[in-house]
Amino acid sequence: MNWITNYVRPRLNSMLGRRETPENLWIKCPETGEMVFHADVEENQWVIPVSGHHMKIAARQRLTHFYDDGAFQEIANPEVAQDPLRFRDQKKYSDRLRENRLKTGLEDSIINATGKLEGMEIVTTVHDFTFMGGSLGMAAGEAIIRGFETAIEKKCPMVLFA
Repeated sequence: MNWITNYVRPRLNSMLGRRETPENLWIKCPETGEMVFHADVEENQWVIPVSGHHMKIAARQRLTHFYDDGAFQEIANPEVAQDPLRFRDQKKYSDRLRENRLKTGLEDSIINATGKLEGMEIVTTVHDFTFMGGSLGMAAGEAIIRGFETAIEKKCPMVLFA
């Protein structure tokens, strides 16, 4: 037993207090294994500066980076039947939808938006992998169609991030 470890260190810690460090302060690059400061990766739009590896990015965050000044308006997704086939594997499909909606805050894996890109109006559809692994159900298909229809209606370009 070491008296510094058992006696001195606990007394110093109790006097000074332990500082908690956030869990997500550093990100490990999947390609090189290098540890990169979280703020540097976020500032670089989720691209590792040294290796150029592109990390996953949330759909709304992608839209914020894509449009001028991060300003965009979401287009409401059409209402569709939730589970017309009554699909079931280990869980009911309707239960999976409910869980993922609570977890992600999204209605489905597709988000449509309009905004300006270099001053030009543009429609964007983003497929978010965090919602059921990017599963494409009937609602997602209808949402993609809604994005294309909006672009045709406004006579402007459409970009699809999948």
